[in-house]
Amino acid sequence: MSDFRRFFVPGGTYFFTLVTYDRRQILTTKEGRTRLHHSIVDVRNQWPFRLFANVLLPDHWHCILMLPSGDAEYSKRVCKIKNDFTRRWLEDGLPEATVTKSQKRRGERGIWQPRFWEHTVRDEDDLKSCVDYIHWNPRKHGLVGQVKDWPWSSFHRFVDEGEYEADWGGNAPDCMKTARDWGE
Repeated sequence: MSDFRRFFVPGGTYFFTLVTYDRRQILTTKEGRTRLHHSIVDVRNQWPFRLFANVLLPDHWHCILMLPSGDAEYSKRVCKIKNDFTRRWLEDGLPEATVTKSQKRRGERGIWQPRFWEHTVRDEDDLKSCVDYIHWNPRKHGLVGQVKDWPWSSFHRFVDEGEYEADWGGNAPDCMKTARDWGE
């Protein structure tokens, strides 16, 4: 049995990686984007958070959530988003991957990988590294030649807010130069 522990900081900022089951490329489809958007909105209405930065790739989603003061229930929010997405996906008759008998007994479905990867953001420098990683991710995976060409990213909002130049990402950011597990 693994010694898996999560770190909870009330009012904290967290980086997440959520991966589809069997790396199915469903998230950037119109169906995937629409269902994820509605799931985020519905969960945020019930369990407030700020979606600070994110990027949606075909088979995984990176995001940074900021929780309200005194609240450390990030796991509940992430699980609710995944469950709501799964419910919407299946209710609309969209296909799921085949799961094992053991997974079926545990109530798992073939939409998301079980669990998720989380990193508690420690400070402003760490936040910058996480945001840079999120926005660089489509380049990392060879999906675009320029970061600005990936449509499903908060990069465009950050450019509008003056945090990045539109041509940012010509070279790998510093966060890519150090060995770090990003949950992929």
